[in-house]
Amino acid sequence: MRFVCPSFSDIYAPNVEVKNFPDGDSYVRVPDAKEGAGKDVFLFTRLYPNQDASIFQTILALRAIKAAKPKSITLVVPYLPYSRQDKVFKDGEVKSAEILCEILAREGAGKLVTFDCHFLKKEGEFTYGGLKIKNISLNKKIIEKAREIAGGEIEIMSPDEGANYLVSDVGGTSMKKVRGDYVKGNEAYREIKEMKMSADVLGKSVLIIDDMISTGSTMLKAVENVKGGGAKKVICAAAHGFFLKDSLAKLNASGEVFVSDTIPSPVSAVSIKPVLDGLFK
Repeated sequence: MRFVCPSFSDIYAPNVEVKNFPDGDSYVRVPDAKEGAGKDVFLFTRLYPNQDASIFQTILALRAIKAAKPKSITLVVPYLPYSRQDKVFKDGEVKSAEILCEILAREGAGKLVTFDCHFLKKEGEFTYGGLKIKNISLNKKIIEKAREIAGGEIEIMSPDEGANYLVSDVGGTSMKKVRGDYVKGNEAYREIKEMKMSADVLGKSVLIIDDMISTGSTMLKAVENVKGGGAKKVICAAAHGFFLKDSLAKLNASGEVFVSDTIPSPVSAVSIKPVLDGLFK
């Protein structure tokens, strides 16, 4: 039994109602929830943008589905928010990734299916925060698309060692990135102090691939390195594209850029639909 939220309407026809009351509170209704009784149920939703509201709406949908007593509930979320912090760096911080997974498990999600989860850093089956997670990587589809754009072979690399899993099984390399402390102000952001590249890119087409492009600072620094090394063509790609702070315009000016549609964007060139169709026939 498949339940689809409106945020997933570009892939599957929605059958879950999500609205807002006049004061901004969320209203969620699963009209056919009772049809999931005793069945394996799948709930498809996106949790970005507006992640805080989207998470709460998902909790309401899970409650409605769980009340019908299904055999199981699998939650399908292409990009998992709050996945950046699975470690504590300073006193008083919390592991937001763990807390979110605990909440989803408590509310009835027996399994989460997601793509290129930031804190897992590899494909496979995991349990985190009491939640079973199937993490699917889009690296091969992204690399295939980049080769199509380049018109042949490309040098493949990630902008830091945290994304090495995206390139290691295809003979790629990783740059070494060093971040500083958090900058002052209201944003939780750590500046890039240094980024080093060891690969020879002179005269080559280069794909720089990461799990996400947020403000673009990491990717732009990587592009600077690659261009400084004499690359003839630079392609930037990621599974998830936020493109905050005019980063898409900056990256477009530096080379070619594309992402998947885990978060729909003007440069979403790799679709997750064939993967999902294969998993949930």
